[in-house]
Parts: sequence; structure tokens; C-alpha cells
Amino acid sequence: MLSKKMVKALNEQINKEIYSAYLYMSMSSYSDSIGLKGFANWFMVQYQEEMEHAMRFYNYVQEQGEQVTLMAIDQPETKFASPLALFEKTLEHEKYVTKRINTLVDQAMKENDHATRIFLQWFVTEQVEEEANASDIIGKLKLVGKDSSGLLMVDQELAARTFTPSLGKGEE
Repeated sequence: MLSKKMVKALNEQINKEIYSAYLYMSMSSYSDSIGLKGFANWFMVQYQEEMEHAMRFYNYVQEQGEQVTLMAIDQPETKFASPLALFEKTLEHEKYVTKRINTLVDQAMKENDHATRIFLQWFVTEQVEEEANASDIIGKLKLVGKDSSGLLMVDQELAARTFTPSLGKGEE
């Protein structure tokens, strides 16, 4: 059974996950508008992953017999200074999400809510991957600098990313 405080925190996380999806959709649109179709693809896959994350939280709250309360989603940024700035913003955002997930884990531990702590472990691991992916791309973009051919090579690499839904229940 979830405490009222945990239900509130999980509902807030659903909101933040949907905001993340919204942010990445905005970044996809921006990338497409400047002709970087591979970047647009990468961010659209990121959008799909974030929506899946939101649904994991949604389903968990529902399975625990509680009601999901949806909140307004903030408007994300729509303009970015450069392709590098897109991924610097991505890394900054993922670090923010990591902090939120860690706070949820801390709360679950404080409340001796073992089920929620175990549920959140998947997200802890996922955030390590999210930050590493953004950092790797930042490194590549810094290497290519203002070299347009290098940028196009990174764009081509990002175009190859595909969305693979996670297994969901019973995967752990």
C-alpha cells in the first residue's frame, strides 16, 4: 500500500516524465526544422522512451490501487543555440530526472516501501544509461566542432536509432 505522500510523489513523476517526452518532441521538431533528420529521429525515439516511462509509473500507481492524478504539462523550450546545445540541455535534463528518481528511492526507503523501492530500481539503472548516452553524443559533437561533414556523420549515426519497447511486467 502506498502512502499518500508516495502517491503524490509518483503522480508528480508521471508529470515530469510526460514533460520529458514533450521536451524531446520539441527538440525533434527543432532538429527537423534545421535539416538534421537524424537528430530529429534520435529525439523522437527519446520521446517514445519517456512516454513509456510515464506509463510505467502510471501502471504502478494503478496496480497499487491508487488513482493517477494528471497535472498540466509545462511548455518546453522550442529554440536551441546549436546541435551541441540540444545535447547539453538533454544531459542537464537527464541529471534533473536522475535527482528526482533518487529522491523517490530515498522516500521509499524512509517509508520502508520495499515494493516501490524495487520498482524504482529499473529507473535508477535507466538513468545511468540516459546520462551516458547524452554524454557520449556531447563528446562526439565537441570533437567535430564546426566541421559540417562531421556533424552530418553524427546526424547519420543518430538516424539509425530505433525505439525498442521494454518488456514491461516480469522483465526484471
